[in-house]
Amino acid sequence: MTDRPGDVPAEGPGDGPGDDDNGPFGQDPLSELLRQLSAGGLDPAALAGLGVGGDPAQLAMVMQQVQAMMATAGDGPVNWTLATDVARRAAAAAGDPTVGAADVRRTTEALRLANLWLDGVTDVPSAGTSEHAWSRAEWVEHTLPVWRRLAEPVADSVATAMSEVMSQQVPEELRPMMSQAGTMLRQVAGSVFGMQVGQAVGGLAGEVVGAYDIGLPLVPTGTTALLPANVAAFGEGLAVPLDEVRLYLALREVAHARLFAHVVWLGPNVLGAVEAFARGITIDTAAIEEAVGRVDPTDPNALQEALSGGMFEPQRTDDQQAALDRLETTLALVEGWVDEVTDAAARDQLPSAAQLRESVRRRRAVGGPAEHTLANLVGLELRPRRLREAAALWGALAARHGAAERDAVWLHPDLAPGAADLDDPLGFAERWGTTGGDSEMDVALEKLLSGDQPGGQQPGEQRGDQPPGDTREP
Repeated sequence: MTDRPGDVPAEGPGDGPGDDDNGPFGQDPLSELLRQLSAGGLDPAALAGLGVGGDPAQLAMVMQQVQAMMATAGDGPVNWTLATDVARRAAAAAGDPTVGAADVRRTTEALRLANLWLDGVTDVPSAGTSEHAWSRAEWVEHTLPVWRRLAEPVADSVATAMSEVMSQQVPEELRPMMSQAGTMLRQVAGSVFGMQVGQAVGGLAGEVVGAYDIGLPLVPTGTTALLPANVAAFGEGLAVPLDEVRLYLALREVAHARLFAHVVWLGPNVLGAVEAFARGITIDTAAIEEAVGRVDPTDPNALQEALSGGMFEPQRTDDQQAALDRLETTLALVEGWVDEVTDAAARDQLPSAAQLRESVRRRRAVGGPAEHTLANLVGLELRPRRLREAAALWGALAARHGAAERDAVWLHPDLAPGAADLDDPLGFAERWGTTGGDSEMDVALEKLLSGDQPGGQQPGEQRGDQPPGDTREP
């Protein structure tokens, strides 16, 4: 190493004996890097001062991407401006034609006819629905508010863990500076997470056929919608007339809308289980520390690849496993009921009803690429693993007690079947209606009248501030 000139300037905060060879952690270059980032600009020479070399043109491109992310960064754990933009572009990547007047008319007619057909097979009343035909970009816009509610707890955990690891990575003498870097790191993490959420939601927009296709209430009560482009894609290769495909999928859409509108505890139950899972996320900081050490700072996709590669994979606690089990059971019950009433309405009306039912079941069981991306990102899968068992349970109830008794199970969460009941659908149908001489409905209504409200968030439990789904006497 060469000797310093004799006439060195006065020592700064980071200068002193031994600081002439700090390498990539030289404090003055880092201070200048943070200052430029916070000011919205960045000189590639600042990276050179940190020991980051490479092609100047490539570095300039990386910095442009970083600056674009920082320019839209907000204070929250997810950069939703970036997420929305990425989602819309991802939705349009495979083409997103504007929905024409003919498609609007056909979709509206199918949704209205579906409502009429369902009146004959279920006591769950119409939700007073509004019918829509959406493009993929419109589906993104209408569902993003709920995605925001579900993704932010996960993103907040990730950003906090990442900041802690970064703080531990730097030398001791530089740690006071991390208070300045912390805000920037959270903004970068929020932008990266926003890109991931945007890609997942945009990818889903190319796969879903309606507003309720993944089983979550992503739209306001009473809203029903089909995506004509995706409906047509679903029907390809089935050798079924498109009108039949559209009407069958409309029946499923309207059945979902009726259930979530009428069973008022159901929507909070499902979303509450997802939120409980997300809030309880704990991150393996040792895995992050190891991954951060492998990230190439000159590669704009490095952190994004680390995210999608399981860098922040949550550690599942007992409470989270319980929340996941509740969610899987509830989703299976919802999808099983929709499957059963849709088949009841369609089997005598649509020649291809059985074929369409099986196609939907296989599709829901496997899931699409975007659904798997979302599962990796949020840490849970939204597929009803036990759809067939749940459909068998609802079918057994209807066969033994009639459609009215089948639908009465939704009156109160205490009446809803649990995971054990899915193991024995016929047994649940046999037991329904009697618990020691009193009807199960009588028991639930007695609890309501006495103010004995369950406190959970699952089938068999209910929050004290939630009203029952119905107060009709049995």
